[in-house]
Amino acid sequence: MVRNSAIAGIGMLSLASLAGCASVASVDAAPDAANPLCAEMMVVLPEAIDDAERRSTTSQATSAWGDPSKVVLRCGVEVPGPTTDPCVSVNDVDWVAHEDEATGIWTLTTYGRTPATEVVLDPNVTPSSTVLASLSDAAQKIPASKQCVSVDKSVDL
Repeated sequence: MVRNSAIAGIGMLSLASLAGCASVASVDAAPDAANPLCAEMMVVLPEAIDDAERRSTTSQATSAWGDPSKVVLRCGVEVPGPTTDPCVSVNDVDWVAHEDEATGIWTLTTYGRTPATEVVLDPNVTPSSTVLASLSDAAQKIPASKQCVSVDKSVDL
């Protein structure tokens, strides 16, 4: 089974090379990636975020922009529970923001939507406000059942 997967992966990379496309981004699928709501969201994702073009990924319900990746998205991640991390709202989509203090990389996860969607980015490379504004229409394909209790609409991550 592993051998067949490796051969299929090599075939995908070869096809991408022949087509003159950007390299395929290796992104792990989230646990609930097969959720039909993820599919609804994936088909309306933008082709570009800022100056980064969307490219193919190795897993279902994932996307990446830029080569190397500037923004990575995974649908079907665990729904966030109560947290002390800041919650921001962009175009009626609430996002819980967590900064990795060692790297400065941000993970933003939709709040109140099941399945949840995770976006990973470096705000020094691509502004989080640009990314979240670009993704809000797609994120709204997954209905909201809750909102953050305390939302800061003025925070620029």
